Amino acid sequence: MKDACLLWLAALGLAFPHAVAGQQRDTVFSIGRIEVQGQRPATTVGGASALEVTLDSLAVPAAASVEEVFRELPGLHVRTNSRGEAEIAVRGSESRQVAVLLDGVPITLGWDARTDVSIFPAGAVTEITLIRGLSTLLHGPNVLGGVVEMRVGRAEGFPESASLSATAGVDDLGGYGTAAVGTAPFETRNGEGGLRFGVGFRDSPGFRMPGGIVEPMPDDDGVRVNTDQRNLSGFLAGRYVGDGGAWASVTATTFGARRGIAAELGADIPRLWRYPSIRRSILAGSAGTGDRSTPLGRGDLELSLSVDDNRTEIESFATREYSEVIGREIGDGLTATARFLGDHTLGEQGALRGAFTFSNIRHDVDQNGAALEYEQHLTSLALESAWRLWDKPGAAMSNARLSIGGAWDRGTTPKTGGLESLGTIDDWGARVGVSGVLGGGRALIHAGLSRRGRFPSLRETYSESLNRFVPNPDLTPEHLIAAETGVTLAFGEGEVQVVGFHHRLSDAIRRITLLDGRRMRVNSERLVSTGLEIMAAHHLGPVRIGGDLTLQAVELTDPATSLSSEPENLPETEGRLFAQVSLFDGLSATAEVEYTGVQFCQDPDSGADVELEGGSWLNASLAKLFRIPMSGGERRVQARVSGRNLGDTTLYDQCGLPRAGRSFEVQVRVF
Repeated sequence: MKDACLLWLAALGLAFPHAVAGQQRDTVFSIGRIEVQGQRPATTVGGASALEVTLDSLAVPAAASVEEVFRELPGLHVRTNSRGEAEIAVRGSESRQVAVLLDGVPITLGWDARTDVSIFPAGAVTEITLIRGLSTLLHGPNVLGGVVEMRVGRAEGFPESASLSATAGVDDLGGYGTAAVGTAPFETRNGEGGLRFGVGFRDSPGFRMPGGIVEPMPDDDGVRVNTDQRNLSGFLAGRYVGDGGAWASVTATTFGARRGIAAELGADIPRLWRYPSIRRSILAGSAGTGDRSTPLGRGDLELSLSVDDNRTEIESFATREYSEVIGREIGDGLTATARFLGDHTLGEQGALRGAFTFSNIRHDVDQNGAALEYEQHLTSLALESAWRLWDKPGAAMSNARLSIGGAWDRGTTPKTGGLESLGTIDDWGARVGVSGVLGGGRALIHAGLSRRGRFPSLRETYSESLNRFVPNPDLTPEHLIAAETGVTLAFGEGEVQVVGFHHRLSDAIRRITLLDGRRMRVNSERLVSTGLEIMAAHHLGPVRIGGDLTLQAVELTDPATSLSSEPENLPETEGRLFAQVSLFDGLSATAEVEYTGVQFCQDPDSGADVELEGGSWLNASLAKLFRIPMSGGERRVQARVSGRNLGDTTLYDQCGLPRAGRSFEVQVRVF
């Protein structure tokens, strides 16, 4: 931790510049765009800190999944669990408390109340906004501690001309990937629009163990047993805007894969699973009136609909040789969500916004021949008002904004696989946020306070997971009270954002291990996290430097389960320091240090707390851009060589599951 702090503070000391500030509508504030590895930290939304990302500038593998993009985002902790799923966490809030939205629709509403971002194609996404707190109550139910918004069809702007780009890459183990993305603008007599489409394919034999870790059944080529994967993905998205401001968008994505799941090392009864097939297809459509005049001022309406169709096939094996199948489970899920939003001005200084969200979640399970049906309905109604408190150019605080709102949520479980239903549960939420501009536009300040609840998911409550879990129909909702305050500074070619936060999660749902080795989810008394986030980015001529640091103290209070008293998989220190330099003739180099501090996990056999050591990863890449003249223009080709975990450091995602060892990739992109 000390080394990581020193590295980060050295970079922070270089990030002191002078500033230009702009302001967007209502309670959204931002400071001039500084692109550093595609990340823009200087934004506040409704009194919450935010990060904007454009994907074109991120160095990720060919045919990457969203998981690999999320691992590049500061302030977002990503890990792979024992089911092979990619989970995210923000400020001590685990994956079921962080909403992921696709074109305005929450895709975290489902059987497990979270989304596995390893089965969503990154090529479909053009822009991402990470809101590390709760900026609004309008996103729907079960949104507690953070929001990740992915834009595909709803991304702003249209391509200027038709284009086609292709990427191909190969790694040092022989894994390879290839992807192609095309764009096509179009015009009509009454408006304009654009299309985006793409496909991706990836085949990987798996990953290497980091140095010093021994595989119980080693492979001759050094690949971690049962970590192979093959996937095929595609997307189609379109957006149209009429001359009068009305608009519509549609996005269709699909991702199919077969893959293995790394078994926990050192466990007497590890999870020996494979996915012979896993598939997820999402169709999301939106339409809006645009900002229009009304008898009472100005307003607009918007409707978003989505269908999330997914299927997961799991095989359980007797030994680490993965030859004898002893159990099968097939899960078919279908989640349909509707979200209706509207806003209207309240005189010259205010606006009223509202949202209604309804989600119908269905999941059918065939477990070793036994058919079970589950269903959950989630409803949310929220109202929020935003006010311009003042605009005084030249004053110490030139302008200020206030947002305040409330929400009512309801959850029902009509089908529960034959177990006792949770019944009908009602809950409420509230929040207040303020933002202001200081020093003639050189600084933004913000603060927010919120209270929100989350209903237990169907899987948490009822799933037996091939006899590894004991259902618990007595689970109750968990509730989060969250507070944050921060300041964002812009100096010349740099930005710095410092945010303090405090989260108090009562009735926190966590897993425990029973005497027979099976697990169960229970309500704990509370989980409290307090911390500080720092982000910085700066340009020094041809050099771009930046970094982020998260320090948090997380305390779990759970007197009923004394065997485990530490919060699981929540490192108290995380940070990143990078430098990118443009050398000459289209050649550029990037170096990055990632640091993950000490964290705790539960022993897969006993359930007792285990301390996992932290450490640093060193990543680097060298890229060369070639410009090839062609009739009517030019074609650009970028070749890149990259290495990850060059020090072959051992870091764990959770007990018995080390992250990958040293790896290299060569990639070529034509665009």
